[in-house]
Amino acid sequence: MTASDLLVLVALVLVVVAVVVVVVAVVLVRRIQAAPQPPAVLPEEDPAVVAERERHEAALRSARVAVDEATVELERARAQTVAAQAEATAARTEAERVRVAAREEADQLRQRARRQADQDAEQALAQARRTGEQEQQRVLSEARERLAELERREQRLDERERRLDEEVERLAERDRRLAAGETELAERSAAVAEVDQERRRELERVAGLTAEAAKGELVESIETAAKREAAILVRDIEADARSTAELRARALVVDAIQRVASEQTAESVVSVLHLPSDEMKGRIIGREGRNIRAFESVTGVNLIIDDTPEAVLLSCFDPVRREIGRLTLEKLVLDGRIHPHRIEEVHDAARQEVERLCLRAAEDALVEVGITELHPELVAHLGRLRYRTSYGQNVLKHLVETAHIAGIMAAELRLDPSVIKRCAFLHDIGKALTHEVEGSHALIGADLARKYGEADVVVHAIEAHHNEVAPQTIEAVLTQAADACSGGRPGARRESLEAYVKRLERIEEIAGGKAGVEKVFAMQAGREIRVMVRPDEVDEIGSAVLARDVAKQIEEELTYPGQIRVTVVRESRATEIAR
Repeated sequence: MTASDLLVLVALVLVVVAVVVVVVAVVLVRRIQAAPQPPAVLPEEDPAVVAERERHEAALRSARVAVDEATVELERARAQTVAAQAEATAARTEAERVRVAAREEADQLRQRARRQADQDAEQALAQARRTGEQEQQRVLSEARERLAELERREQRLDERERRLDEEVERLAERDRRLAAGETELAERSAAVAEVDQERRRELERVAGLTAEAAKGELVESIETAAKREAAILVRDIEADARSTAELRARALVVDAIQRVASEQTAESVVSVLHLPSDEMKGRIIGREGRNIRAFESVTGVNLIIDDTPEAVLLSCFDPVRREIGRLTLEKLVLDGRIHPHRIEEVHDAARQEVERLCLRAAEDALVEVGITELHPELVAHLGRLRYRTSYGQNVLKHLVETAHIAGIMAAELRLDPSVIKRCAFLHDIGKALTHEVEGSHALIGADLARKYGEADVVVHAIEAHHNEVAPQTIEAVLTQAADACSGGRPGARRESLEAYVKRLERIEEIAGGKAGVEKVFAMQAGREIRVMVRPDEVDEIGSAVLARDVAKQIEEELTYPGQIRVTVVRESRATEIAR
């Protein structure tokens, strides 16, 4: 609706109102006139009658005045209606003019846009042509380079064929010389045998002994010499055994350490909290979900409430934060008062309790390892590792276990166990800050230890235990060995059943795909592979080659802890029946 139409509508409303007022006034006047007129006032008339007559006259005058005012209002409304019609006519004229101007401007813009589009299309076409020419030149240059490379390869192949022909000729000449040499050697062997026979007969005649008697004396002398040489060899072997016994013992100790079994935890990002009843779920959610929103905002832990009876799930990748959230919710459920302000109070108390538990766990680990002097900030960082895991292995327990292994190896090597145990115990301290500081946990831990005054040998062992820095000291090498023993021993780190089965299947596929293989058996939880081959297809040298090929392919394709031994079995059986 335009402005002119609105003005006309307002004018019509005003006219209708004026007409209604006039009609009402006329009706009032007619009623007053139709009313019975009181008689003229006489001196002896009643004052009440006189008053009634005066009220009638006053009402009549008021009605007449109202009629006059309504008439004036009607005239004014008519004038406003005429003015509104004039304004509406002017507005229609102005709207028509604006519409024509807008149509002309739109036509101009359309023409300008068409010209701009034509220009853009011409530019795009030119750009496409230039790009096509450049791409064509690039393809031609690559084709020329490939052609030149093929020509160079062909030349190399020709040169190689020429060399092979020369080598074949040399080998043929060598075979001819070898054949001639063999013929000459056979002739000489025959001559030597004849001379030997004559010499033997002459020796028997001169010595007065037969060949058998001489052989017996020779065997006796050789036996005596052999016993003497055997005694000398036994003496040398015993001396060598005494010199290497200590090294062998240390190797056996290290091998035994690898089989150390200790407690482990499963890595998870979800904690389960059991509720006394399903009614508690509604109280945890709160009115319109305000309690659960406040809980997730304060703790940073996602609270999952599903159809599981009398249980809720807490999900968070930070294990310390998840433990604080679990304790907070447990205290709220026990208390029964669950609202946003109470959640903040309980969360602060739970955080302080987890910090105390972390500090106590770090102090217990220090006591177990035997380290007494450590910076308080490092102790606090170690406590955070109580809730952190690596491939299912608790990091704090991994540090304790690594320190024990490193200390035993240091004692066997006549080194200072305290320094090496300190290096091994602090080697994964950087994992407490991995989520806060970017970089490798080895380098982060080295910076942290250097900041809090640890010795240079300890800092170097920490930064070198994953070869980010080349190890330069015996402490760094032993820290690497102890870390590998703790993390690689059977049962230390969790592996999913699906990955385990797939690894075994892939190992059997790798071995079974080789030529000449009859059966494949995966043994010792996938740490040993027995490959049965057909003896008529694979010889002894082929067995060694097959074992090496299978081991190399397993190293390239699979990831596994420890080592996998590949054993190729080639068995030949001959069976006959005695009748």
